[in-house]
Amino acid sequence: HVQLVESGGGSVQAGGSLRLSCRASGYTYNGVSMGWFRQAAGKGREGVAFITTSGGGKTVYADSVEDRFTISLDSAENMWYLQMDSLKPEDTAMYHCAARNPKFGLSTKGYDYNYWGHGTQVTVS
Repeated sequence: HVQLVESGGGSVQAGGSLRLSCRASGYTYNGVSMGWFRQAAGKGREGVAFITTSGGGKTVYADSVEDRFTISLDSAENMWYLQMDSLKPEDTAMYHCAARNPKFGLSTKGYDYNYWGHGTQVTVS
């Protein structure tokens, strides 16, 4: 049974930084495929950053966060991270980590992920 728990959200001023963490328990696959998604109040879900260790490894970022956010893994600890720098008010949202079987590779689509955390709130003012 896979469980994902996010932490690290909070309130920060524009230009500041936060590091989100996702602790994965029960994720016993050989490798990782996961992503970070966000949903602002009254808006649809948006994919933010994605990573897989399959096929030699790959990362993908949404245009809106390219060069500001960095996704990373600590596979030994089953901890996954999203470093967010130069935060903007439009980054305000609930952030969720999601994962799937790494044999399927990387996906930017939420419906491809079958494991989800409950989210952590990020507010940028």
